Amino acid sequence: MPFTSHLAELRSRLIKACLALAVAFAACFAVADDIFAVLAAPLKVLNIPDLHLVGTAVTEAFFTKMKVAFAGAIIVALPVLLWQAWQFVAPGLYEHEKRYTRAFVGFGSLFFLAGAVFSYEVLIGQGLGFLLRRYAAINVEPWIQVSEYLSVSVRLVLACGVMFQLPVLAFFFARVGLIDHRFLIGHFRYAVIGIAILSAVLTPPDFVAQIFFMVPLSVLYGISIGVAYLARPRKKDGE
Repeated sequence: MPFTSHLAELRSRLIKACLALAVAFAACFAVADDIFAVLAAPLKVLNIPDLHLVGTAVTEAFFTKMKVAFAGAIIVALPVLLWQAWQFVAPGLYEHEKRYTRAFVGFGSLFFLAGAVFSYEVLIGQGLGFLLRRYAAINVEPWIQVSEYLSVSVRLVLACGVMFQLPVLAFFFARVGLIDHRFLIGHFRYAVIGIAILSAVLTPPDFVAQIFFMVPLSVLYGISIGVAYLARPRKKDGE
């Protein structure tokens, strides 16, 4: 394909992905209140006295609903997004490599949901409880701004969802010969630095919360090395 044809194909895939996001956004916006209730549930189960979730701006409630709907749309439309991404690169693959399309979409979506659940249950549920209980230790009532809480929660959920796809990406990239376990081992130190920087950006300025984020992602990178080793193409006798 000439370069202009690749651009036309990219435009087509992007349009379809944006349409899927738009449809998912409309559906999630209709139930944004319920989605926000789910995100705010970890605050209620903590049973911390005098804990308040407050708004401090006139437009904060509306934009909170928009952000919640957009985050939900990414999760709902994820299978379509992965499918469009795979279909864009599929023409450059061999026929025996294209058969991994459905598996890539299925496992990619599954691991994304697993990462989102992990972030919700562990990072937000446990990490948030640890941070907010520090207020009681200094006898201060915690008043949490809704936009700040939502920003941290959504970033953690989406970031963990993406990072949990590392083993899936390692498998498919290893199968098509783009990387191998030696490549991942050689770049381990850079991966740890990247994970540390990502943890500092996505988590509140608390060392414990950053550790909660760094440890599982480092483990995932180690699992990806093993997955890449198992998925490496084997040469047949005589090759």
